[in-house]
Amino acid sequence: MGIITMPQPVKAVIGVLTAEPCLLSTVYPELTAHLGPIDFTSELLPFTSTTYYEAEMGPDIHRQFISFERLVDAGTLAEMKLFTNTVEQNFKIKKSKGDARRVNLDAGYLCLAKLVLASTKDHAHRIYLCDGIYAEITLRFYRKTFQPWEWSYPDYRLPTYIAIFNKIREIYRKQLENEDLWKKNTRY
Repeated sequence: MGIITMPQPVKAVIGVLTAEPCLLSTVYPELTAHLGPIDFTSELLPFTSTTYYEAEMGPDIHRQFISFERLVDAGTLAEMKLFTNTVEQNFKIKKSKGDARRVNLDAGYLCLAKLVLASTKDHAHRIYLCDGIYAEITLRFYRKTFQPWEWSYPDYRLPTYIAIFNKIREIYRKQLENEDLWKKNTRY
């Protein structure tokens, strides 16, 4: 029988899509109220990998990645996705063909070994968590960098994105080192 151990906390990461970057100054305070302070914000990057979201959000969509200073339990991924879905709904607008999101929030987490994203859609490579939410290992850390899988979204394969996740991983690694140092120097 294996011995049960508690996993290390992970770094919450959100990939943001919007055609209205001015909206982010209103969206981010909602996220930080629940997830804590943001410790990394990427540049706004043109989102050109697909036109899938244009009918809903309009043209000229941009992507930005943010991560949060406070580390979380990986077991809270479904809760995080349900929360980000609520935030998306708070910013939707009415269009002739129904409600449209103005912001799309890809909730996930990063640890030393992988980037995991939450999804509301099932697929062969996704594992059901709870409450209609699935988890997908989108990238793995291998040979000193993040690597995509055959199922990784096309934009998550881009060198620019990989560099962003490597940067966030470095922030996370330093957090873990500081936490370990603190534990060694603190009496319980």
